Amino acid sequence: MVMSVHVNEPSLSVKLNQPDERPRDVRRPPAAPADQPLNWFEKIESFISQLSVRNNFWHRVCSFVWLPYAFLSGIKMKMMNATTAGASAVLPFHRFNRNWYNAMAGAALLGNSEIAGGMYVFGVCGADYTVVCKHMEYKFLRPCFGPAVYKMTPREDLRALVTGGGEFNVTLDLDVHQQLYKPPAERRVGRCVVTFHVTPKSMVKARVARNRDRAEATAPQ
Repeated sequence: MVMSVHVNEPSLSVKLNQPDERPRDVRRPPAAPADQPLNWFEKIESFISQLSVRNNFWHRVCSFVWLPYAFLSGIKMKMMNATTAGASAVLPFHRFNRNWYNAMAGAALLGNSEIAGGMYVFGVCGADYTVVCKHMEYKFLRPCFGPAVYKMTPREDLRALVTGGGEFNVTLDLDVHQQLYKPPAERRVGRCVVTFHVTPKSMVKARVARNRDRAEATAPQ
């Protein structure tokens, strides 16, 4: 992982890049053979994945075990419906998220941008997909002295990409606002662009099986 920080008065820009080790070709996920049903581990994983995006209560329960940072930060998703093109998440102004001069910590704003975006993409795609952050840019505009609201808008038609099948990239634009209690109701404190790589679990399973068969075929007798 490589992080570069560029200071340009009066704003601060942070770019987070992760190497992409996945193939660039986009193919439809191979159909699972009828004689190879899901094993018990895959059934449990699918059930927990569906449960984690059902509502904020189950998201908190699952985060307590598998994503403790999201649990401690207290971020909550405003669930979307079938006609919503985007979604929003609220990061409370808890002591865990604040820095020594009582403002929202930059690491909290940055880290929860990936969490909020990933929650949205995973909520739309469902439990049959894996979601990995590929690239993220965050620009700090001003200090945040209250709850932060993440407003997410996908650049692509995410539901159409899921319907089309195969693995794909999706880019989200996140506007980060400080929630105020008197007009104006919100003040923008940051902007974020994050790209996620989405892969069907059936494709991952087929890829692992193909690599295992290739290794067995080339192994010395």
